[in-house]
Amino acid sequence: MNTDLFSGKAEAYAQARPSYSEDAIDYIVSLAPQGAAFADIGAGTGKFSTLLAKRGNLVYAVEPNEDMRAQLFRTLSPYPNARIIDGTDENTTLPAESVDVVTVAQALHWFDASAFLRECLRILRADGFVVAIYNVDLKRETPGHSKTATDVFFGDPVIRTFPNPVYYPRRDWIAYRLSHSRDPKPDDPGYAAHVEEANAEFDRNQTDGLMKLDLVTAVYTSGGKRP
Repeated sequence: MNTDLFSGKAEAYAQARPSYSEDAIDYIVSLAPQGAAFADIGAGTGKFSTLLAKRGNLVYAVEPNEDMRAQLFRTLSPYPNARIIDGTDENTTLPAESVDVVTVAQALHWFDASAFLRECLRILRADGFVVAIYNVDLKRETPGHSKTATDVFFGDPVIRTFPNPVYYPRRDWIAYRLSHSRDPKPDDPGYAAHVEEANAEFDRNQTDGLMKLDLVTAVYTSGGKRP
């Protein structure tokens, strides 16, 4: 099940997955009513939920994976306006009509679009809407699962992009290369070879000890309206 794909990867994910453009967060918050309640679905270790919580919004961070949720508790512990929920995209356990905005960051491609849409419509208030967010490496994704997933869910989404370059020292680059669902774990065959290749990629592309990813934070909406 998708729920289990990131078991054992929470520490690497928290250490090395990129955050999101602050300008992108400001844009999303500007679409919502003042004092909006957000449900961040597939919250992971809290990379996106934290940015919403820092702005004072009530945030329900919904995450089904136990390992990721343990890290999520640590990440969000400074924010009394954040609530951590053991739930899924199809069953958030949130009350009906309880939130103004549903966000899903770097996770929409894992969801069943129809089932997720039904749950969004159940928990959203009358003028609520859904936002999907992806950090996209324009050099690597052509077009990548982000566009595929958002096209299926939104049909014809409104897209805004915001520069979000990331610079990795070697240690964090290795952690990044071990944080994806497809990456081997330490007891998996091929782990040593994977780490060796990550080191070689760093050596080929680093400048002054840093590996740069030219990311943009892409924000997908249905124009601020219900999906």
